[in-house]
Amino acid sequence: MRVILDAMGGDNAPYVPVLGAVQAVKEFGLSVLLVGQESVLKKELDKYSYPAERMEIVDADDVVTMEDQPSEIVKKKKNSSIHVGTRLLKEGEGDAFVSAGNTGAVMAVSLFTLGRIKGVDRPAISAILPNLKAQTFLLDVGANVDCKPVHLLQFAIMGEAYARYVLREENPRVGLLSIGEEDTKGNELTKEAFKLLKKAKEKGLNFVGNAEGRDIYTGDFDVIVCDGFVGNVCLKLSESVAKILAKILKEEIEKHFISRIGAVTLIPAVKGFKKRIDYAEWGGAPLLGLKKPVIIAHGSSNAKAIKNALRVGVEFARTRVVEHIEENMEKYGKVNGN
Repeated sequence: MRVILDAMGGDNAPYVPVLGAVQAVKEFGLSVLLVGQESVLKKELDKYSYPAERMEIVDADDVVTMEDQPSEIVKKKKNSSIHVGTRLLKEGEGDAFVSAGNTGAVMAVSLFTLGRIKGVDRPAISAILPNLKAQTFLLDVGANVDCKPVHLLQFAIMGEAYARYVLREENPRVGLLSIGEEDTKGNELTKEAFKLLKKAKEKGLNFVGNAEGRDIYTGDFDVIVCDGFVGNVCLKLSESVAKILAKILKEEIEKHFISRIGAVTLIPAVKGFKKRIDYAEWGGAPLLGLKKPVIIAHGSSNAKAIKNALRVGVEFARTRVVEHIEENMEKYGKVNGN
């Protein structure tokens, strides 16, 4: 499989995307199509050894910054790496598109170029968070700050497909993020969404009820849905807590002499802890609801994160999640006339 990579996207482009691509080609055996300013990318690639037949450059002169407005990028910067990359994906030149660039721009251009899956009103950005048993698939985490109940139903339908086929959960347990377990808890959005999800449950969706904030990490739910405002707060809070916990652990070990001696025996456990909370291990966030696989990586992604985002792109495409979402929309999406 071949993944198209926006090599100009991210805080440390093109160095980090190119290095991540080289690592992915070597470790996973996939092929990468680097999109960006050709002369710049050639210069970066010259630093490394890699299987040349698995790496190709496609020129894209326009540069998108984090300050650019998505609407302006869609209209004016049509030779940007985001535009060119999504066009290549639509034309079948690759199996998935990965970018660590301007999130709003990636969303807007991808939606404009690729289009939505039938029955999906709004694509959703998802995130994988570690829990006590495996991982929790949370969506939306920022694409849609104002949602209608039917949007949360659609997020659940899309999340169920991704969790089942990519995360390999046999029968994903779907929850609705709210302020209490009871059916009557929540605001108007969650109360109405609960009714739609219950209707979908009658058709076979494994909706198990409301999830509270703590349930993101307990492992009692595989998929949790919410509007993008709440989801983004949850995501940013989780990232911050993970960094703080790692720092506190390091400080406490270094603070005491006995702890420093014992730390040698703790090294495997500490490494395991850091790996479980490291966002770079998960790679990037799938943008669900489009007709082709798109992965949005963190703007500050390191090479390891880009490498894993490319791997996730391959899994997204290989497991035919788009087709499964289409099947789910047909099966669960038509409740109460929707």
